[in-house]
Parts: sequence; C-alpha cells; structure tokens
Amino acid sequence: MRHTPEAIMLFAAGFGTRMGTLTKDRPKPLLSVGGKTLLDHTLDLAQAVSPQKIVVNAHYHYVQIGAHLAHKDVAVSVESPDILETGGGLRHALPLLGEGPVFTSNTDAVWRGPNPFELLKSAWNPESMDALLLCVPKEHAVGHVRSGDFLVDADGKLTRGPGQIYTGVQILKTQGLSEIRETAFSLNLLWDRMLENDRLFGLTYPGSWCDVGSPEGIALAETMLEAHDV
Repeated sequence: MRHTPEAIMLFAAGFGTRMGTLTKDRPKPLLSVGGKTLLDHTLDLAQAVSPQKIVVNAHYHYVQIGAHLAHKDVAVSVESPDILETGGGLRHALPLLGEGPVFTSNTDAVWRGPNPFELLKSAWNPESMDALLLCVPKEHAVGHVRSGDFLVDADGKLTRGPGQIYTGVQILKTQGLSEIRETAFSLNLLWDRMLENDRLFGLTYPGSWCDVGSPEGIALAETMLEAHDV
C-alpha cells in the first residue's frame, strides 16, 4: 500500500509585495477573489481530500490569519521574528505536521478543473519519488509571465528548464530538511538534492490555473472562474 500524505501545509506567511496597496493592511491570502479569500479557495480543495492535519504558516499580519482560521480545524504555525521562506517554514511546522510525506501548497492561485490534491494523491509513488510536483503547461497558466520552471520527461521525471510551470502544489518527503544548515531557505535547496538522485517527479495538471500574484491577477482569476460557472 502506498503511504499517502496525511497532512497538508499551506504557505501564507509572505508579504505579498506585488499586490501593492492591497496588502498594506492585510496579508495576500485574505484578499478576495470571486467572493472568497484566496486562502479559503485553497483550503476548500485541501479539505476535500480529508487530511488528518492542515497547518497554515503565518508571518505578515499573522494575527489576521489566526483570526480567520479560529473556527476552522486548522493549526497555525507562526514564524517570528523572521520569515523563514518555504523550506524553513515547512521545517518549523513539522512538529504540527508529523512524520511522513506531506502536501504543500501556496495560497495565491485558483483552479479550474479537477482537485489538484486528488490528482497528486492518485499518482504518488513513494518507492520511486521523493517529491511529486503539480505542473501546468504555459498555455493553461493564466496570468503567469515567466517561461516555465521544469521539463517533464516521458516517465514524469523533472529537470530544470523553460517548460512547464510549477503550480505551487506538491507532495514532498521532509526528511532532507534536517540536513540543511540555513534557517530561512527555499524548498529549491531540497529539490536540488532530489534532482541529483533522479527522484524529483512532476505531474501535468489537465485544467487551468491562475497565478494571483498581482492586482491584475485578481480580475483574471475571476474571469476564469466565471467561465467555469457558465
């Protein structure tokens, strides 16, 4: 039997600087898209796979994040005094998440199509994979301007290059985090080690994904969601 993840880590600690004045008084995950906060868009998808634990990290306006989640079955991992980035933030939250592989997800995107967590869960194979990243072709990435992050071969193995775009959702084994000396660091450091061992894999998302990283992204995401509702 495959060891499927039982915990989900949602990243909500960032400053959201590209949002300009919209994030002056609130964290980006609490901005509204289509009448629902970005955090709740992701949280609803996460809860649909019935994890045993969901943890949200927080730093910028962390009190607002905590208040928003006060009546939900979600733990909050506060990073203070300094923000720890994705790798450091995940390691800091491990006592709440527990052992075993975990889902991790950004909280600044919306989706049109199947549940991303369900797709990853169905494709996860811990015997050959240390991480499984959900990627999307550029033509299905709304509001994203970069050239891409990874190339995906016929077996699903990843190499870095201008190909598909990482959506911010993955399944990841966390054991390697203890070997990294830095306090604040990106999960890219852990991915690099997995790449060296041919154990970093990708899965292509079949629907549409919108990166809500700027004020313009909010309108693009709402248009995408409205098209889905028609």
